[in-house]
Amino acid sequence: MLELDKILPVTKVKKNLLDILKNMSEDHSTITVTKNGKPVSIIMTPDRYDALMETIEILADLRLWPFLQARQMISEKSVFSKM
Repeated sequence: MLELDKILPVTKVKKNLLDILKNMSEDHSTITVTKNGKPVSIIMTPDRYDALMETIEILADLRLWPFLQARQMISEKSVFSKM
């Protein structure tokens, strides 16, 4: 989880929803909503959701894997060559 992510009980979310949404839009946090201590929902900004869906779509496209792996290998080589 990122530093800006939060875990809140559903009762607090219900009581403070407008404030929570305002804060989320400012700090781009993701909220895990719990009920009886167990996660039941996630609230995130539309930008974060779009980025997550784009990442899933890219990773699900098997045609892109060779390019992703090649890029990773190039990155590793460049890192080690600087050592």
